[in-house]
Amino acid sequence: MNAPQYDAIVIGSGAGGAATAYRLVQGGLKVILLEKGDHLPVDGSTLDIQRVVHEGKFLSREIWKDGRGRSVCPEEHFNVGGKTKWYGAALLRFGAHEFQADSVHQCTSWPVSLADMEPYYQEAERLLGVRLFDTEPNLADILCRLKGKWDVEPIPLSLAPCITADRVEATHFDGFASVAGLKGEADGSILSLLRGHPGFTLSVNAEVFSLLGHAASPATIVGVELTDGRRILAPRVFLAAGALHSPRILGRYLEFAGLGKLLPIGAHIGRNVKLHLLTALIALSGRSMTDLLRKTVVITHEQFGHSSVQPLGFDSELIATLVPKAVPEYLRRQVGRRSYGFFLQTEDGSDPRNRVIGAINGADHPVLDYDEDRTPSAAREHKAFTRAFQWALAKAGFLTFTRRIGLNGTAHACGSLVCGEHASSSVVDRHGQVHGMAGLYVVDGSVLPRSSRVNPSLTIYAWGLRVADRVAKQFAGGFRHA
Repeated sequence: MNAPQYDAIVIGSGAGGAATAYRLVQGGLKVILLEKGDHLPVDGSTLDIQRVVHEGKFLSREIWKDGRGRSVCPEEHFNVGGKTKWYGAALLRFGAHEFQADSVHQCTSWPVSLADMEPYYQEAERLLGVRLFDTEPNLADILCRLKGKWDVEPIPLSLAPCITADRVEATHFDGFASVAGLKGEADGSILSLLRGHPGFTLSVNAEVFSLLGHAASPATIVGVELTDGRRILAPRVFLAAGALHSPRILGRYLEFAGLGKLLPIGAHIGRNVKLHLLTALIALSGRSMTDLLRKTVVITHEQFGHSSVQPLGFDSELIATLVPKAVPEYLRRQVGRRSYGFFLQTEDGSDPRNRVIGAINGADHPVLDYDEDRTPSAAREHKAFTRAFQWALAKAGFLTFTRRIGLNGTAHACGSLVCGEHASSSVVDRHGQVHGMAGLYVVDGSVLPRSSRVNPSLTIYAWGLRVADRVAKQFAGGFRHA
């Protein structure tokens, strides 16, 4: 092969990919970041409920199969900045206990601790401009009326302090992409710091087909091949394509190179997928709700240690879309104006049968084989937690109805290439390097052994910074090859 063109290749520009590229470039490496999609438009269409929600204009159209062979279309985004451009800017840390095992809940342990992640949490929060916002009047009233042992803490949000002066942006930061740059995310907050840097190249519409291995040692990765046939070489490759896609890239290479049965990791590729158990809840009152941000607190209960509630950062128009379609449109609008939305999530445990299977061996579609009944403790807790919160709201004077988020809701997908101490039970080591392979690292949510009870994005940013920090220090110390 020709001489390497770059010191590192990063595949994917979401939370993990952006954080990794930033730290590598800081460390003096020449980096190319490959993004399957393109930049999002800034014409206002990413704030338009018709285009974003009803038409799904910015979602992937790729058809998958579930474990029973039924078609499903996961809600995936391929654009610079990945999912971070779209979702709700809630950047919460995992608790110390969430890095430890919980056998009752089928949760496996991390090979690192909260203390190991602490400096990288801090760096991610600084880069993303995380801050707290005051609780708004409608939400404050709801919280005051909640009875029982419900604990309330502010949510760290990656939002500009002036966002409340822009009503459209303030009411559309959760599930929409900011046009005015008022939401912290991988592109605007991190990759923008690299623009114009001689050591950084961003290549859009660049879909990776496969990894490239050394001719004499296929377990040594030396670059990638794109779907258009181009080959890009580097002694370090970082997978950051997301928990549904990184295992497909790795699995495809292992099959092609004949390593799937030779390396212990072959048995774990794509397994232990976690999605969170998710329920959207609408609380209907007899008066109009006028809060703007709404999503300013996280609510927990001591009896449900794996679950949390966040208000949805949705205005009345978007809440109305959650009302059953059987309700006439004008009534849905009225319900939306008088309702507050909440998002209930429960950590799902690890089960190897919950897995991503790439479209290999002649298969015509990739498979997302996930069944929450395989983690029964999580399923029981989520049902009980939902009932408890509904009952608390009922006693506070609210009529509630719920909608479960189905298999296509992959906003929090993680765990398909889990990190661990041993190749016999994990894919990635404590430093992010794939067990048994040289030059290959994973820096997205697929490494997470646990999904925790809160959103995983801040932890993914921090993991990318941590992995890249070690590689950058090795590079600076003269270790020019992975």
